[in-house]
Amino acid sequence: METGPRPSTLAVLADHAPLLERAFAIVPHEGSRLVSDVRGTLPPFLEGTCLLNGPARFERGDLHYRHWLDGDGMVCALAFGRDGVRFTNRFVRSDKFVAEEAAGRPVFRTFGTAFAGDVLKRGIGLESPVNVSVYPYGDVLLAFGEQGLPWALDPATLETRGPFTFGSQLNEITPFSAHPKIDHHTGELFNFGVSFSPQNPALNVFRFDPKGALVYRRRIPLPYPSSMHDFALSGKYAVFFVSPLILNMGVLLQSGSTLMDALSWQPERGSRLLIVSRDAGALVASIPAGDKHVLHLVNAFERGDRLLVDIVEFEKPLYPEYQVIPHLFTDTFRGRPVRLVVDVDAPAIVERRAIDYACSPDFPAHDVELTAHPYRYFWMLGISQAGKAGRKFFDQLVRIDMDEERADVYQAPPKHYLGGEPLFIPDMTGSARLSAGRSGAVERPGIVICQLFDAERERSSFVVFDAHRVAAGPIATLTLESPIPLLFHASFLPHAHS
Repeated sequence: METGPRPSTLAVLADHAPLLERAFAIVPHEGSRLVSDVRGTLPPFLEGTCLLNGPARFERGDLHYRHWLDGDGMVCALAFGRDGVRFTNRFVRSDKFVAEEAAGRPVFRTFGTAFAGDVLKRGIGLESPVNVSVYPYGDVLLAFGEQGLPWALDPATLETRGPFTFGSQLNEITPFSAHPKIDHHTGELFNFGVSFSPQNPALNVFRFDPKGALVYRRRIPLPYPSSMHDFALSGKYAVFFVSPLILNMGVLLQSGSTLMDALSWQPERGSRLLIVSRDAGALVASIPAGDKHVLHLVNAFERGDRLLVDIVEFEKPLYPEYQVIPHLFTDTFRGRPVRLVVDVDAPAIVERRAIDYACSPDFPAHDVELTAHPYRYFWMLGISQAGKAGRKFFDQLVRIDMDEERADVYQAPPKHYLGGEPLFIPDMTGSARLSAGRSGAVERPGIVICQLFDAERERSSFVVFDAHRVAAGPIATLTLESPIPLLFHASFLPHAHS
């Protein structure tokens, strides 16, 4: 059985993330408990629950996972109320988790780790560990993995209720991404999934009304079976960045292969921007977009007769940098935020504005009320040692001002690592508003929360920042009784008041 061997070449590379291995050795304890170690000042407007999901266990029996995306999904809730702060965490009881717990060993093939006798879902795909994102939706939380149904969780206890089919409108093999977009003004939910047929690859686009009824599902031809993770939503369009990271289903179906084995980077094919009508789900334009890779988009909106699309662009794909655990991000390539100005009628990208921050950022987040609307600011994590060979990890929190095209950066102390999508929570109590600037957005003051792992002391905290002064450092730190791994994406559930 494969146990994640470490390539000998890694031993000679510089280590820019000392003790990072401790974050991937944690086996978290499930439960619910009050957070007693709170330092600094929490803002009085902070009432609600911060939610995170991500890979949180990296071994099964004798098998040690090689890839960050292989870990079992765990949802965490950090609830702020008048009686204090409560932290709750539970693994998602997906089909994969339940079967492997019962067997006491790994059963299903993973994203990046092969082992003898591994099983594919229905013989054609991965059984999701449900380890990417979590969103409030109606009276449930929806936990998502890659290209599969979300799983419904109880918002109070995080107990798993089961697969969520949108009232039987989807089935267990419907391709469905981990990055739905919710328009908080209309209540609509949009998402996509990729059909990786080598002959007829297609983008499946979904639109649901505020009650969860399927308005449409459209199939749009793709130039190649592209591995796509995210998209953006504007007032008129759904926007997809199609990168030439190509999934070969024939390789995935071979015994002993992983999804990583089936992916190949073919930049000579070029990237494309697909513009899809939000109202009808029809393809409006397919535009050449260079030869770079985009994992996450930030936001999109219209300004006059132009469509503005903000992306995080990399020189090549990130997935190879998620392995071999714990030696992550060993390559020297970089990424940066980029704004694309699009003339949809031409159709063409008429302007490209790169932000002067090239520390391989990821996990971009903005005020969700401004999804599909003009906005000015967003937040993300960055790697201070980007561009250097050797192990690295996220150790910067960055606020990007798209109007001024500049970055405000917080640098974590040595041997401290940041995790989780920075979560913006607005201050809704006052009338103060930030300058709208050229964006035309009504920006709100607020805070940003993300994870911090002290590798030397093996302690996990949540750190709270003034959203618009992150370089000044945290205004509050909440330290957990026991550590948790560094997770992925986050969302916020405000508390209802009667």
